[in-house]
Amino acid sequence: MKKSDVVNTIFHNDIPHIPQREKGLAFAPTNIALCKYWGKRDTELHLPVTSSLSIALPDKGTMTTLRLHDQPIDHVVVNDQALSPESAFVKRLVEFLDLFRPEKKWYVQIDIHINIPIAAGLASSASGFASLVLALNNLFGWELSHHYLSILARLGSGSAARSFWLGFVEWHAGVQPDGMDSYAEPLDIEWPQLCVGLLTIDASEKIISSREAMQHTVNSSVLYGNWPKKVIQDLAIIKQALKVKNFPLLGGTAESNALTMHATMLSSWPPICYFLPETIAAMHRIWALRRDKLELYFTEDAGPNLKLLFLKEDFDHVSAQFPRMEKVSVFDS
Repeated sequence: MKKSDVVNTIFHNDIPHIPQREKGLAFAPTNIALCKYWGKRDTELHLPVTSSLSIALPDKGTMTTLRLHDQPIDHVVVNDQALSPESAFVKRLVEFLDLFRPEKKWYVQIDIHINIPIAAGLASSASGFASLVLALNNLFGWELSHHYLSILARLGSGSAARSFWLGFVEWHAGVQPDGMDSYAEPLDIEWPQLCVGLLTIDASEKIISSREAMQHTVNSSVLYGNWPKKVIQDLAIIKQALKVKNFPLLGGTAESNALTMHATMLSSWPPICYFLPETIAAMHRIWALRRDKLELYFTEDAGPNLKLLFLKEDFDHVSAQFPRMEKVSVFDS
């Protein structure tokens, strides 16, 4: 099955293409996976091997504005900088837009404002594709539910399925070949005391993309066979930890899950290593602080940057140890 088949299924082969307003505007938050998505059972539809669970960062993400124009080409501007039509980023966006305009009846000016580093392991593509789908929904008046918007965004970037809600979100792996049961939905849980700290070690674009690293790991890691079992176990533990507000259980399981994901990358060949010396140094400092009874944990996606997990009551202590950390109060916005 192709991505276009999924789109036609959702729209019943009749994709609305007449704009309902002058512009489409939407924001989508980035999300940080506490139980990771790493590996696809279908690379075309971005169907994951396992389910995953994330937490949204409400003030971090992407704002996308769409306007139709008469020129037979899409114009893409990111943070006020026009991008070349030949750039890999623009080609990926255009390929995604073509799913909704099989006959090229319209073209757009795309203005993207993103307040997190791009392609640095902070889920920029997740918030980007989610905001693009929301902006299309707004521009053309699709009036689709978040259930279907989540499926459509997944076709652009798998983790984008989780970027439609604030708080905790679970993305169901699903089992159907067409992926119509692979979507995300929010968990009815709030934890106002929980904080996320962004420890940006290197904001530059990573050499190996998440998409490439993921497939390489699936194809060559000698440890990958145990990864799905680890996720099933961790997902159940994290959901229970959220339910009873057990922070050490949540933090420890999320950290273990992230390190196991990176272990699969290190065991692939050639190995993939996103750690920098500063990443390792920060990990050792966190472990030392935990030995001194500070409840501080981390998670790490496909990049060198860490996301610290701690409670509000420990902010001053954590901030003193990591003065460059940017605090995100997940449930205050």
